[in-house]
Amino acid sequence: MRAILFGGGLALLVSLLGTRVAIKQFTRLGYGQEIRDDGPTSHHTKRGTPTMGGVVIILATVIGYFGAKLFTQDMPTASALLLLFLLVGTGLVGFLDDFIKISKQRSLGLRSKAKMIGLTVVALVFGALSLSPWLEDDRGQTPASKHLSFIRDIGWITLPTVVVLLLIWLIIAATSNGVNLTDGLDGLATGASVMVFGAYMFVNIWQNNQWCGQTGLDQVNLCYEVRDPLDLAVVAAAITGACFGFLWWNASPAAIFMGDTGSLALGGALAGLAILTRTELLLIILGGLFVLETVSVMLQVSTFKVTKRLTGTGRRLFRIAPIHHHFEMLGWEQVTVTIRFWIITGICVAVGLGVFYAEWVAGIG
Repeated sequence: MRAILFGGGLALLVSLLGTRVAIKQFTRLGYGQEIRDDGPTSHHTKRGTPTMGGVVIILATVIGYFGAKLFTQDMPTASALLLLFLLVGTGLVGFLDDFIKISKQRSLGLRSKAKMIGLTVVALVFGALSLSPWLEDDRGQTPASKHLSFIRDIGWITLPTVVVLLLIWLIIAATSNGVNLTDGLDGLATGASVMVFGAYMFVNIWQNNQWCGQTGLDQVNLCYEVRDPLDLAVVAAAITGACFGFLWWNASPAAIFMGDTGSLALGGALAGLAILTRTELLLIILGGLFVLETVSVMLQVSTFKVTKRLTGTGRRLFRIAPIHHHFEMLGWEQVTVTIRFWIITGICVAVGLGVFYAEWVAGIG
């Protein structure tokens, strides 16, 4: 518990102070945000706001985690290092995207194919390592499993390694892009991430307290077969703290944006937590806002294509996608949209944690 508190607190401090330094440096270097021309006109005033603030979130998380390890004199675990690899790896893809936007002075960075190739490489390396027998603990547990999971592994479904790698890639790519789509209003993605990563911190703490390696907890309905749950909680706490510190400067009116560097990194880390904690399907509930944002884009594109094919004129389901921009176009203030979407995230997190705990209580009965 000391590592969790220290790691989260240190990451918060580094992010809070580091973001202020980043704002000055990025402004001096001219690392300003480009705005999409087809977006709400109210966003044009944001052109030139420093971006790539996700670099600070990543650095604060890494410093917070390793600072906690030094504080407690514990060795890093395989699961935590894999999660940090995923955070940094997906963040690097986002950094390349942001850097191209800045250097080319355009709102589009990496081509979608190049971005997907980058995410695929990171996801497959993460998947291969997390399933590797080299990383088994003394109970034979690898960081990831070959079972589909909801709140714990669904034991009767064992998947081939190729299928597992495909699912890991899908979860990472979908979650990264989901957070990326949500990052369109000041503080929206950052605030939502605080709640979801905070929820995973509590999930990891609970899993550690009910870990199957403990004496007397080897009943399948009561314990969790998760490798290194407490250390995953330290990483989750560090990310939560880093997002809190960044939110101080990212809240409306934002003095800095996280950019794709931050949104892809946070999405990748969120997917990694779901995979490593055996809660892949639970992520759909906890990260309900990110699912909503992604589905709104999918529905918008599908509706336009289908109606254009049938009638010759494409029609849109929303005024603009992702859905948070739709409510802006309806006349909602940006702050109103952000706060109400935070409320939606809070409800999703409450429901997800409720389902997680209820399953354990049901196992007792």
